[in-house]
Amino acid sequence: MKYVPYYRVSTAGQGKSGLGLSAQREIVNRFLKADDELLPEFIEVESGKKANRPQLSAAIAFAKQHRARLLIAKLDRLSRNVSFIFSLRNSEVDFVACDIPDANTLTVGIMAVLAQHERELIGERTRAALQAKKAQGHKLGMPNITPAITQKGLEIRQQNARSHQANLQAAELVRLYRKDGLTYAAVAERLNAMGYRTRRGNKFFAMSAQRLDSKTN
Repeated sequence: MKYVPYYRVSTAGQGKSGLGLSAQREIVNRFLKADDELLPEFIEVESGKKANRPQLSAAIAFAKQHRARLLIAKLDRLSRNVSFIFSLRNSEVDFVACDIPDANTLTVGIMAVLAQHERELIGERTRAALQAKKAQGHKLGMPNITPAITQKGLEIRQQNARSHQANLQAAELVRLYRKDGLTYAAVAERLNAMGYRTRRGNKFFAMSAQRLDSKTN
């Protein structure tokens, strides 16, 4: 089997010094079998919150060109990175993660949904904290905007946002599970087991899962 290794370092200094990089290479070398072929490696130097990953795109293109698999040393930390997971899922190239060898397109797609959900929750908590700070600094002479009213409005906005985002996430999971060959009834069971509900707060059934799928396609 031919593999294209993809490594990620957080700073240019790490890329030059090999800090972190040597450990990833060691993981990859231990993963390979005697008859495997390791093709040229691609090293991504990331900093801050930049989402563009030119080396990932180059590695994917190279793997497609040579009919090879993309080989990632450690997927665990990257599994929370939304842009990375979506890039990997949409690449249509086979990949292997040394630390999660059973990962596939479906599991990575679910990782992407959960990662997006986690990021949204963090955003909500941040906005709630800001609103709380504003409430604490409430000045007299503004009786129409009390901390209680501010908090109530925040709760309503958060509930609406959660309902909307959860619906989008459920739709994405329906698409992924259907692509994996599951019936709508089986998809509905999985959505219910994960705690998802319809917009009206009801459990999913085959018909409601199919209806959600048709609305987003």
